[in-house]
Amino acid sequence: MKPALPSGSVEPTAAVLPSDTASLEASTIRRVTVRILPFLVACYFFAFISRTNAGLAALQMNRDIGLSAAAFGWGGSLFFVSYTLFGIPCNLAMVRVGARLWLTLIILALSAASLAMTFVAGPRSFYLARFLLGITEAGFFPGAVLYLTCWFPRAYRARIIAAFMVATPFSSFLGSPLSAALLGLEGRAGLHGWQWMFLLEALPLVVFGVLAFSLLPNQPSSARWLAPEQARWLSDRLASERLSSPSAKRPSLSSVLFNGPVLLLSLAYAASSAASNSLSLWQPQIIQSFGLGNWETGLLNALPFGLGVVAMIAWGRRSDRLGERRRSVALPLALCAVSLALTLATHSLAVTMVLLCAAIVGTYAVKGPFWALAGEWLPTDATPTGIAAINTWAHIATFGAISLIGLIKSSTGSFSLALLPLALLGVAGAFGVLRLGGKPSRVES
Repeated sequence: MKPALPSGSVEPTAAVLPSDTASLEASTIRRVTVRILPFLVACYFFAFISRTNAGLAALQMNRDIGLSAAAFGWGGSLFFVSYTLFGIPCNLAMVRVGARLWLTLIILALSAASLAMTFVAGPRSFYLARFLLGITEAGFFPGAVLYLTCWFPRAYRARIIAAFMVATPFSSFLGSPLSAALLGLEGRAGLHGWQWMFLLEALPLVVFGVLAFSLLPNQPSSARWLAPEQARWLSDRLASERLSSPSAKRPSLSSVLFNGPVLLLSLAYAASSAASNSLSLWQPQIIQSFGLGNWETGLLNALPFGLGVVAMIAWGRRSDRLGERRRSVALPLALCAVSLALTLATHSLAVTMVLLCAAIVGTYAVKGPFWALAGEWLPTDATPTGIAAINTWAHIATFGAISLIGLIKSSTGSFSLALLPLALLGVAGAFGVLRLGGKPSRVES
């Protein structure tokens, strides 16, 4: 009698005995993880530092180039305008030109935009540099998520995407004290400390752009580091999952953008994205408002993100183990919302830090389960557009949130009041993802 295959496995080819399928699956996933994931994590680590290091730079830069809180908020939010406008075109371009070439070009462009932040001299150049940075990052993050879905079967995606996105809190955990230390280079070679920070933190992306073309194959069949039976098993497994997913024939852009489940998913991700990006940008100033210096601010700013790293990995593994996605997204969003709302009730640094830690844990724990959920809901033919559409809607909300925080802070002088819109968005996102229902449905053309 033929032995049963492990859950989620496909019928093996003649070259692999059924009893060896489990070990073949394990060795293949391990090889793909080691070969692809660390490089993408390193790229995203420095990409996210380039996105958020303006938060610590602001401790010096705002004074040097004449930025008010409202102007800083507006410039910070312009990143998300270009990020939103170019997200969908960039993902469609990646499908057309191939992941290998596209990710190479976009990482090189990202390094150039990051270096441009070194030369901002006033509000207008700050606005322009942030806008250009948003264009380049619009091509990297959605493209990297789409790339991972082309290499990892569904059963592994929450933990893999969580491991990839751990670069987000980890970049702030390590980047905060690093950036604070680089601010101490003030005056060296005629540059401000914040200019040294932008310059040195952009250089690794130049190296990664050069390496990307040789390290990122387009698909399993072209990966020379996979054994033939491993490439065959992975290609078959991914093909079988594509065939079993809801299908849509060439869905139009508008049908994806305004599809009900896509909008609900976008609302949930908007809550997470707005909170994580807003806190990355504004949290250093929130902490320094208690009278701390740059170094102490950098160290305390790192603490919540360190906890976020642990939360992302642990929560992503839990979601995969239980095979549960919606509550794994809704519960952390609720934690984030409640924590941010409670900052209104305290003027204590210690209590504020506890609440910021809880908020960061909540917003980053969402990431892995969310993108696994999105990948399971989106039909195969709509996946590139769907991922970019979710990212687009979410970052429209992020643009609004960062601008609103600056305006409320300038008008009231209160960071706690400025964080309240993030709390309300978190509640809406949690309810939105719970309304998805039980099973995915196709996107109509």
